[in-house]
Amino acid sequence: MATIKSFTDIPQSKVLSQILPSETADMGWYYTLNPNAARNQMWVGTKAENADIPCWSLSALLDVLPKGTNISTPNPMNELNYCCWNHYDEIYADNPVDACYEMILKYIHLKI
Repeated sequence: MATIKSFTDIPQSKVLSQILPSETADMGWYYTLNPNAARNQMWVGTKAENADIPCWSLSALLDVLPKGTNISTPNPMNELNYCCWNHYDEIYADNPVDACYEMILKYIHLKI
């Protein structure tokens, strides 16, 4: 069963931080300050300022997308399939965050 995400994961956040202004992020990934934890352990926080890597919630991703972009389940019987769509194109993914992320990458590629 797919996990429903409420924010971008670390690889997605790294890519988006190279594309989007950091002011659009509403969360952040932080390296742990715990000296007993592994050096590469990270946690997500609800403040974007001073984050090691900016992070975007589903709401922030929707704000970045052009007006008229929607997210929905194309088949109400299949809750694990989401579609991010507008009059240009549509992207399918197993959760809404991934669908919005892929749509942003597509817009960047198409220079929309």
